[in-house]
Amino acid sequence: MITAYDALFANIFDEKVDMILVGDSLEMSFNGRDDTLKASMDGMIYHTNAVCNGAKKALIIADMPFGSVINKDEALKNSLRVYKETKADAVKVECNSANIDIIKYLVDNQIAVVAHIGLTPQSSRSEGGYLIKGRSEAEKIELLSIAKKAENSGAFCIVVEGVISEVAKLITNSVNIPVIGIGAGASTDGQVLVWSDAFGFFDEFKPKFVRRFFNGKELILKALDEYVSEVKSGNFPSQNESYNK
Repeated sequence: MITAYDALFANIFDEKVDMILVGDSLEMSFNGRDDTLKASMDGMIYHTNAVCNGAKKALIIADMPFGSVINKDEALKNSLRVYKETKADAVKVECNSANIDIIKYLVDNQIAVVAHIGLTPQSSRSEGGYLIKGRSEAEKIELLSIAKKAENSGAFCIVVEGVISEVAKLITNSVNIPVIGIGAGASTDGQVLVWSDAFGFFDEFKPKFVRRFFNGKELILKALDEYVSEVKSGNFPSQNESYNK
């Protein structure tokens, strides 16, 4: 799984990945915000449509933004918008012990749901930051419980973020649905990364769990310098790049 927010990158990723997540991470990596909390339903639907235009094979999952699943009725209303206004295959809901019942309500109303547990970015302010989960025995027991409840409620997949690797392994082994990790070690069934992190376009900071597979920003800047130089020198456009008689 990898994130995408537009048709261009969705088309590039489509042949290589199983799932594309239209993440509310776009508020940080695309819109330059400090967190994900300002993502809106209109914005998520806009970007989900763009991704759907570019990807034809991968399973497309739309993130439900902060405040959109505040109760069962709001969750269903907003999830129905995703289904009616885009071609997304599923929605992703950040879950905890207090709102796990929303998953069953959505599934009972024909909405496919990915449950997101562990470090949930939409809870970062209320929790005082981005806190790694599963360090205590109580947290381990709670995470295992939430994962099982998510499965029993009908979620077809679980994203586990920011969880001690041993606990993520226990979660993976305790459920019979795919578990996708991010900052949760190598024992999950798959992994997800924000594309701008994975390919080196965002370098203000690098989370511990990110591996940069490509120095995208460096290469873009090098190419941009060449473009500027060629324009200023008059070498671009050449005769072959110009319309002549």
